[in-house]
Amino acid sequence: MELSKRNIWALILIGLGLLIILNRFGLGLGPLMGWIIPLALIGLGYIGIKNNRSFFGWVLLIIGLISLLGKFAGLMGLIIAVALIWYGISILRKGGRAY
Repeated sequence: MELSKRNIWALILIGLGLLIILNRFGLGLGPLMGWIIPLALIGLGYIGIKNNRSFFGWVLLIIGLISLLGKFAGLMGLIIAVALIWYGISILRKGGRAY
């Protein structure tokens, strides 16, 4: 079997399908599955946009980005906390002037 772009794409889809089925039976990769689905949606959306299927491509891309945004919620909270601490320290160093 010659590996063309079409065959590689088919193998990726088969692999993702197997991961989803294994996860349903409790044999999956656990937390990794929560990242694979949003990334797959983003990838499918990008491919849809590139193949002149703009509407469905953008829908899949936006759904994937929103799903992925939920995964980064903890990290964003940590970044906001560090930014607030840094801003508070900078206010104290300036003698109470916030601007």
